[in-house]
Formats: sequence, structure tokens, C-alpha cells
Amino acid sequence: MINAETSMPDLDTPQVAAFDQLSRDYQRMESVLDWLVEHFDSQPSLEEIAARAGLTPFHFQRLFSRWVGLSPKKFVQFLSLQRAKGSLDASRSVLDAAWDAGLSGAGRLHDLFVQLDAASPGEYKRRGKNMVVRYGYHPSPFGECLLLATDRGICGLAFTNGGDRKRALRASLVGWENALLKEDPARCAALMEAIFNPGAGHTEPLKLFVRGTRFQVKVWEALLRVPPGALISYTELALRVGRPKAVRAVANANAVNAVSYLIPCHRAIRKAGLLGGYRWGLPRKLAMLSREAAQTAH
Repeated sequence: MINAETSMPDLDTPQVAAFDQLSRDYQRMESVLDWLVEHFDSQPSLEEIAARAGLTPFHFQRLFSRWVGLSPKKFVQFLSLQRAKGSLDASRSVLDAAWDAGLSGAGRLHDLFVQLDAASPGEYKRRGKNMVVRYGYHPSPFGECLLLATDRGICGLAFTNGGDRKRALRASLVGWENALLKEDPARCAALMEAIFNPGAGHTEPLKLFVRGTRFQVKVWEALLRVPPGALISYTELALRVGRPKAVRAVANANAVNAVSYLIPCHRAIRKAGLLGGYRWGLPRKLAMLSREAAQTAH
């Protein structure tokens, strides 16, 4: 469980400042990523991409490499690989190893274990009654995000697309409407660091508390077994959860996942190698996949 009484770090730490810088970088990159989705087949030059960002090629290359960990040229190559069915085939052996390890609903986010706890049928019906949900808005490598946590674990991680905090909060509270809501950024800050800086001495599993149907929870547990840098198709995911004909239901379970990034629905793509959609925007999905590719390549 998350201990609400644990002392939390100062919000003005160097790590928070680093997250803030990455968050600002992402905001500058988002429109460029959106454009690259539509134009990467033409193999645009560095000069063309930099012009979309309103920067010189030198400054754009430095900004892009700092944020994503890849050069713009390598990123365009990465997008091309994502379109190829071979990228899914290459991931299959990695997925087989993850399933054979018998993780039983626990996954790794780089150096951190993520464990999932699902609401019981009674808790599902009570929609958060007798619970306290604490929340805070924080910078992240993928833009500003909203984190929500209970004493049972993190129950929401969303992104404030366009800076609309109220809308993000309303959407994240669907299913928890009867909970007592408390804004508490200081207590959420330590969780943010554990999520996005897992190698900095965080040894305890990161716990999630989710509300979903039995099938949805099964899909989310399966997603936790997909390692960083690997991909899985909706068809393959349906096979892995023992429902090979439920591809659309699997896609829907991905779409309603309330704990982005930690439950890595961004690693699920269409069978043909197409990236598909993403609840928090396709540029953000690309951002997550490309950063993971850069991190696992080292």
C-alpha cells in the first residue's frame, strides 16, 4: 500500500526541475510528432522537421535528442519500423519470455515492479464511497499529467491535454464519483518520481488500484507483462488472455485504461503494424514508444 504518512520530497528538487524541462520539451515537440505521423513515409529532412518547430536545424536536433534520446533521423527510422509487421514478430520472443516467467499480474517499468490490485464487486458498485482519492498535477516527460492515488494504490494517471485540468480530473473520476477528493500535490510528488525516475533508489513495488470488469482487468494484467521496447497487437493480446475472438473488446479495454503509461496500453498496436489510436493522443503514444526504444537500446 501507499503510505500516506511517508515524508515527501521538496517539490522544488532538481528531479522535479528535470521533469519540468522534459515536459516543456514535449509541449514543443507535440505538433512536430503529429506532423511526422502523417509525413514520415517521405523521409523528411532535418531541415524540414526543424522548420515545423520554428527552430534552426542545430537547435531542433539538440532539443529533440535531449527529449527523446534519439536523433530526428533515427526517430523517423523508428516510425518506419513501427509500420512494419516485423516489429511485432521481433517482439514475440520477448513476450514469450515474459509470459513464461509467470509474472502473475506484476510487470516491470524499467527497474520498478508494478503490481495491480482490482476493486472487488462490492467496491466496484460503491464507486469510491468511504475512500479518499488524493490528486496532483505534475510535469512529466510527456507533458503535464494528473495523478490520483488512494491508500490502495494509484487509481489514475492521465494527461491534461491542452492544459485542461478540470476536464482531465472529471474524466479520471469516472467510477470514483463517491470518493472524498483531496488535492495533495506534495504527497503525489514521490509517486511521480518513482514512476518517471525508477532507478533512483525506489525498491518497493508501485501499486495500482483499478476499477474494471473481470475481462478488462485481465487485459490490463496482460499488458503489464509487455516489457518496455516490446510491442503487442490487439489480436495477440486477445490470444494471450484466452479470448482470441475478442479483439474489439481488447481494444476497448485499452481505450478505457485509466492508469496511462503504468498499464502500458501504448505498447498495443494493430496487427498490420499500424500504431492505432491512443486515448491521450497519438503523438504521446509515439513519444512513449520512442523513449522506451532509446532506453532499452542501451
